[in-house]
Amino acid sequence: MRKILLTVGVVLATTLTACGTHAGDGDAGGPIKLGAWLPLSGPQASGGLPQEAGTQAFFDQLNAAGGIHGRPVEWTPVDNAFDPQQTIQVARQLVSRDRVVAIVGANGTATTEATFPFVLEQNKIPVFGTYGGSAAWYDPPRDGLFGSQTLYENQARAAAQWALDEGAKKVTIIRNDPAAFVNVGAVATTELEKAGAEVSTVEVKLGTTDYSPFVSQIRAAAPDAVLTILPIQEAAAYLNEMALQGVKIPSYGYSPTVGNSLLDLAGKNADGFRAVSLTLPPTADTPEVEEYRQALAKYKPGEKPDFYSLATYGSAKAFAQVLATIDGEITSESITDAIVASGTLDTGVMPPLTFSADEHVGTRSVVRVQVEDGKFVPIGDFVSPQ
Repeated sequence: MRKILLTVGVVLATTLTACGTHAGDGDAGGPIKLGAWLPLSGPQASGGLPQEAGTQAFFDQLNAAGGIHGRPVEWTPVDNAFDPQQTIQVARQLVSRDRVVAIVGANGTATTEATFPFVLEQNKIPVFGTYGGSAAWYDPPRDGLFGSQTLYENQARAAAQWALDEGAKKVTIIRNDPAAFVNVGAVATTELEKAGAEVSTVEVKLGTTDYSPFVSQIRAAAPDAVLTILPIQEAAAYLNEMALQGVKIPSYGYSPTVGNSLLDLAGKNADGFRAVSLTLPPTADTPEVEEYRQALAKYKPGEKPDFYSLATYGSAKAFAQVLATIDGEITSESITDAIVASGTLDTGVMPPLTFSADEHVGTRSVVRVQVEDGKFVPIGDFVSPQ
């Protein structure tokens, strides 16, 4: 316990070194205003709610320790129901009414991309740590846009390489129909075919609950591995239908399939499922993960430790480390400059993040996890796809 408390104290003491003035209100003693859009309602809320809990728990913990040089961080999450048009309205509220200096811990690829003209281009508000993203966002790097997680494309490569490492020669990819899923599936297909594997694809409309016809297609194709590019609730529906039809084929997923909801919705049918994760498991026996569990228990009681909340907790922690380096006014411009100059940000719960003027994605690493006896167990350490 002394080691844990020391870790918390060092992290928070480091974070408290920043100072400055809010660009919008000019009040040196006022809150540092941040915001995010999250699916807190609708079918994607199973991911959005724990993400909100993780970020809020970190900032509550930070504020309880004095905030940033005595200034509290005011983080405002707003429900967007995972709708791009609604997200644009949320972005306008956060920027124009709430006067945020950065977007931290938002959710969604298509939803976040819809805000770029208003947030990044018109108002120059930095966006840090979106849960989601596309390789096209960062090649070339966009001003003010920074990713704190391995991109879905690299997640797909890592999951495909795991299947290949375990001897897969014939792989079926089951994915949803929006472009974000299609693009990730295409990357996985290329990775598998480069290694000589035979690849087929089953496309499912986003929001589908009845997976019986799609599992029947997989059974008819008779692959020796299945790669799932699905949101967590649909991955659970897939696993349940596989069990119902008695189809036993090793299945792999990317990080959106890793979370408590999969275990809750699929139960024992999830056992054996393999996926790549953005963080260590929330049950890991390390001081940093224990710090997260304590913050979640204190500030979000009733919220179970989860990969989703741990990922956003880690991203918020990294952002606080950025704020700690700013000597002067804390504005959108100074935050952007500080991220570029931040070097390596180590949270202890995710891979170290490294940013520069030419590199706006902090990491390409993931950790392999597998469901065993109703919980995710790490298989090795963080690895980067080759």
